Amino acid sequence: MTLDSKIPEGPLSEKWTKHKFNLKLVNPANKRKYEVIVVGTGLAGASAAASLAELGYNVKAFCFQDSPRRAHSIAAQGGINAAKNYQNDGDSVHRLFYDTIKGGDYRAREGNVYRLAQVSVSIIDQCVAQGVPFAREYGGLLANRSFGGAQVSRTFYARGQTGQQLLLGAYSALNRQIANGKVKMYNRTEMLDVVVSDGKARGIITRDLITGKIEAHSAHAVLLCTGGYGNVYYLSTNAMGSNVTAAWRAHKKGAFFSNPCFTQIHPTCIPVTGDHQSKLTLMSESLRNDGRIWVPKTARPGFKGTDAVNLPENERDYFLERKYPSFGNLVPRDVASRNAKQVCDEGRGVGATGLAVFLDFTDAIKRDGKKTIEAKYGNLFDMYKQITGENPYEVPMMIFPAVHYTMGGLWVDYNLSTNVPGLYALGEANFSDHGANRLGASALMQGLADGYFVIPYTLGDYLATIGWADKLSTDHPSFKQALESVNGTINKLLSIKGNKTVDEYHRELGLIMWEYCGMSRNEPGLKIAKKKIQELKVNFWSNVNVLGSNNELNQELEKAGRVSDLIELGELMVDDALSRGESCGGHFREESQTPEGEAMRNDNEFAYVSAWEFKGDGQAEELHKELLIFENVKLTQRSYK
Repeated sequence: MTLDSKIPEGPLSEKWTKHKFNLKLVNPANKRKYEVIVVGTGLAGASAAASLAELGYNVKAFCFQDSPRRAHSIAAQGGINAAKNYQNDGDSVHRLFYDTIKGGDYRAREGNVYRLAQVSVSIIDQCVAQGVPFAREYGGLLANRSFGGAQVSRTFYARGQTGQQLLLGAYSALNRQIANGKVKMYNRTEMLDVVVSDGKARGIITRDLITGKIEAHSAHAVLLCTGGYGNVYYLSTNAMGSNVTAAWRAHKKGAFFSNPCFTQIHPTCIPVTGDHQSKLTLMSESLRNDGRIWVPKTARPGFKGTDAVNLPENERDYFLERKYPSFGNLVPRDVASRNAKQVCDEGRGVGATGLAVFLDFTDAIKRDGKKTIEAKYGNLFDMYKQITGENPYEVPMMIFPAVHYTMGGLWVDYNLSTNVPGLYALGEANFSDHGANRLGASALMQGLADGYFVIPYTLGDYLATIGWADKLSTDHPSFKQALESVNGTINKLLSIKGNKTVDEYHRELGLIMWEYCGMSRNEPGLKIAKKKIQELKVNFWSNVNVLGSNNELNQELEKAGRVSDLIELGELMVDDALSRGESCGGHFREESQTPEGEAMRNDNEFAYVSAWEFKGDGQAEELHKELLIFENVKLTQRSYK
C-alpha cells in the first residue's frame, strides 16, 4: 500500500502557506456543533485543547494525572528552539530546518521539518504573551543559549524549568476555556481504547482511575497527545506513569506505528546506582554549554569527583572536544551518548560502577564566576546535590546516558492525521519531525507547534469534509463492542492470580530492551531479544498477580494494562531494529559503522519511514514503507568534526 504523506507541492518555504489556504474551513457558527476529544494534556494536548476551544469547538480533554499541571512536559529543563536570530549569529528558518534534518540523520520528511522551523518563531511570541518568564539579557531582550547539533544560539529558556513554565502558560489558556465551558476536563481518567466504525475514529473508552468506572465518549475526531514510550526500558528519564497504552490501543485498531526502534539515549543523566531505582534523573543538555566532559586518560577504578579535582590537565581526556573540534561538547545526543559508552567500555569510566563520565564546571566558574553559573543552572545544581550528596560547584558532576525521548510513534501525514480518518497524533505521540535523533530543545518546539499552530488548521479540513451530523451515539454497536473488549481484558488481568508482580515483569522487559536494543544493537542480540520478549509475554498472561478489583483505585491494575502493552511494543521495536540494517541516529547497528566507529547509513536501501500494520494477536505485523524524498538537502554522512 502507498502511504500518502499529503506534503503540498511547490517550494519548501511556501508549502505551509499555500496548504493553509487550500484547506477547507468550518465557519464560526458551525464550529460549536462539533465535538473533539483530546487525550493527554501536556504541551501538545493542552495547547491543542485550548486553541480548538478558542476557535469555538467543544472539547473533551482527558488526563490520567490529578491535574494537567502534572504532565511529563514539566520535566523538560533546558529550553525551546526558535529561529529568531536574536544573537545575530547566522541563524535562520532554513538553518534550523537543516540542523533538524541533519541531526535526525536524514530520516525525517523535509516538508514537516521546514514547517516546524517556520512556526517556531511564532511559538515564542505566543508564550511571551502568556507571561512565560523566559530568561532575558541585561537590556531586557530574550536570552538564548546553545544546544547540541547547532553552531548558533537559538534556545530560549527559563533557567532549568522551561518545560514547567511553558506548560503553565498552556495550562492557563486551557483553564480559561474550561471556565468558559468550551472544554470539559476529565482528570484521573485513562483512555483504554479507540472506537473505530466505518473506518473512522468515533470516540474512546476510558476508565475512571478513582472509581474504576468504564465509560464511552463519542466525538467527531480524536487527538492523541499522550507522549512517548521510553518506559519500555523501565529505567528512563520519563515519569513512572508515562506509557504507550493510548497509542498502542490505537495501533491495534488500525493506526500504523512508525520507526519504533528510533529511541533517544540522553547523554547527561545521573548514573544508575542500584536495583532500588524506578527511574533516572535528567541533567539538562544545556549544562554542556559550560560544562566540559572528560574521563582520565588511563583506567582508574573507583575514581571519584573528589579525586578529579586534583588530577592534572595532561592526564584528562576531554574526548568530545578531541574528536569533534567544531562542535566539541555540543555534538548531538546520540553522538555524545555513544562516545560516553565507548570510553566506559574501554575501562576509563568513573565512579563506583565505572559507568559514568565527568561533567566539569571548574573552568566556567573560574571564567564567569559562581553567581553567573548559579543564575543559569542553579536549580539543576541543587537537584544534583540533593540526589547525589555532592556539590557540583566544588566537584565535577558524574553523568551517564539514559533512555529519554522516542522519535518513533504513530504514523501521521502532513495534517497530523493517522491513516485512520478522524484520529490524529500530536507531539511525541507521532513520529513526524525528528527522524532518527531529536536535537535538544526541539520536543517543546514540536509539541507547541502541533497544538497551537498546526492542528487548528488541519483538523478543520477533516471536520468540514465529514459534516457535523457524522457522529455516532455511544449506544452504537461499535461502542458496545469496544466496552466489552476493555472489560474483558481487565477481568482477564484480575483473574490470573499468578506469582509475579507487574513491576517484576516491567523490570525484566527493561533489562532485555537495554541489553539488546539499547545504545547499540546487532542481529544476533536482537533475535535473542525477540525470543525472550515472546517468552515474557506468555509468562505474563499466565503468571502475573494483579491484586484488588476494578471498582476502586487500583494502581496495580493500571500498571498491568500498561506493561502488557509495553511488552508487545518491545517486540515490535526489535522487529523494526532487525529490519533496518543500517545505523542512523539513535539506531546504532554494530554491523554498520565507519572505521572511526560512527553511525553509517545506507540511503539506497533504508531512506524510508517504517510503518507497521497490526494484523492480529499472535500474527507478524506487516511493514509498509514511506519513501523519503530529499529535494533541498544533500544526503551526506553526518560529521560534527
